[in-house]
Amino acid sequence: MIRILVLEDDKLFNETLEDFLEEEGFTLHCVLDPYTALDFTYENNYDLYLFDVNLPYETGFELLEKLRSSGDNTPCIFITSRDDKVSLRVGFEQGGDDYITKPVDLEELLLRIQAVLRRQIRHEVVHIGQYEFDVITKKLFHQNKCVEVGLKVQELLYILLEGQGKTVTLEHIKSRLWSASEEASEGALRVYIAQLKKYFPTQIQNVRGVGYKMSMEC
Repeated sequence: MIRILVLEDDKLFNETLEDFLEEEGFTLHCVLDPYTALDFTYENNYDLYLFDVNLPYETGFELLEKLRSSGDNTPCIFITSRDDKVSLRVGFEQGGDDYITKPVDLEELLLRIQAVLRRQIRHEVVHIGQYEFDVITKKLFHQNKCVEVGLKVQELLYILLEGQGKTVTLEHIKSRLWSASEEASEGALRVYIAQLKKYFPTQIQNVRGVGYKMSMEC
């Protein structure tokens, strides 16, 4: 499932976003202030941040700057009442991927979320040999039937596909598979890789001591 951290200090709008996005199949953590949001990023891994800009204590821009400085490259969409070019430039300079202005059209927001997520791999559905991987739901299919694999295996496949044929380092994989409050396990990672190799025996390569890479070719 796609996991989104929503930071919006308007409680009613926060609940509206939660209801709408959960109905669309996303997993949501919704918070009202940037300090709580920062705590959540230490405890969980997310596929997308949805940050309001005008917040108590500090702006959404400042929070994202902190996250980017710590090496967190999770895509982020800003929700803002600002429409001046200076503010928009600041948002993108801090590492934002997109923005939407208030009042928010929820259908437009959904399209922007899907576009940002799809941009990570370029397609909503990726074809790998006889298999198909749905980027939005992170589910693997074979002949239109869902292949039952664990959540971390789904996430690992997504991370390898993001690499687009390049080597993905062990450090990057571990930072994405395990939150800061969890202990990363290279042994568990090898088990997840072995599970994926059952389906993609020739596409996944071990780059010894560095990481893994995945080819789209059979």
